[in-house]
Amino acid sequence: MQPAKHHEATDLSLAAANAVIDTASDLAGRAGAKIDSALDTANDFAAGAAQKGRIAGQQIEAVAGNIKGAVDKSVAEQPMATLAVAAMVGFVVGALWKS
Repeated sequence: MQPAKHHEATDLSLAAANAVIDTASDLAGRAGAKIDSALDTANDFAAGAAQKGRIAGQQIEAVAGNIKGAVDKSVAEQPMATLAVAAMVGFVVGALWKS
């Protein structure tokens, strides 16, 4: 191979290698950006889920407090009716448990 052609082939090889490196670098940058975006989305989702969980917990506490107040009032005002309702609930739960 003549020196000029050898030099030309080397230049073409270097140019091709640099193009491959540039393309790989660009693709790696894009992949990194996609991963960062996915992580941000996952973090936002987790934060939203945690907030919804806290709100649901507070609402359950409020409902439990209301139920406790209603049961206490019912026991004080109508003890026999409350006992009958408790017996019915126990019967239904027992029947469901057995099946």
